[in-house]
Amino acid sequence: MGIITLNGIEKVYRTKEIETTALENVNLDVNKGEFLSIMGPSGCGKSTLLNIIGLLDKPTKGCVTILDRDCSQLSDRELSHFRNANLGFVFQSFHLIPTLDVAANVEIPLLYRKGVSARQRRERVEQVLERLEMSHRIHHLPTQLSGGQSQRVAIARAIVGNPQIVLADEPTGNLDSKMGAEVMSLLQRLNKEDGTTIIMVTHNEMQAQETDRIVRFFDGRIIG
Repeated sequence: MGIITLNGIEKVYRTKEIETTALENVNLDVNKGEFLSIMGPSGCGKSTLLNIIGLLDKPTKGCVTILDRDCSQLSDRELSHFRNANLGFVFQSFHLIPTLDVAANVEIPLLYRKGVSARQRRERVEQVLERLEMSHRIHHLPTQLSGGQSQRVAIARAIVGNPQIVLADEPTGNLDSKMGAEVMSLLQRLNKEDGTTIIMVTHNEMQAQETDRIVRFFDGRIIG
């Protein structure tokens, strides 16, 4: 069994008038330390799948097992703690809080960790920002950063708690090719040097080819 196992995952969205199947009988194993990319046309269910793996959404049917835990058996509070301890998230739109400086944005996941002092949080934030070459921007606001810098901060926030798994949804989608290549290189370093398992949704075939494996998605199903 891999670090992540999906068995018979289905996701159906229902309204009074219509029923939409976003995912249909998805089975997937992700190995520890793997860099996996998910590709497919817009609207095929890629982000829905990532949200279910990230425990941000629940499947209509099927089982999600992460780190040998059957996540369907966890309460909402347990899911929140499990997610914070083991998963990091990187989004296309960065999702930085505009009123907080870089350090405060990166620190957010640590605020929900019991037993981590303010000094420990500060030291960890400084370590991560130094590693990502963003120490010189530690007190800047998001509006003072370029797109590439904003995504570096978002990655810093994702890894500040040392998660075993990082989920990246179109992490280079809002960047030019040069900045996109830098972010991709950064994710590869995290994967190779730290052994972090990374699952990345992308439309970029060239970047997908740089990962260990490509899962191709179409109409809510894995087709290759």
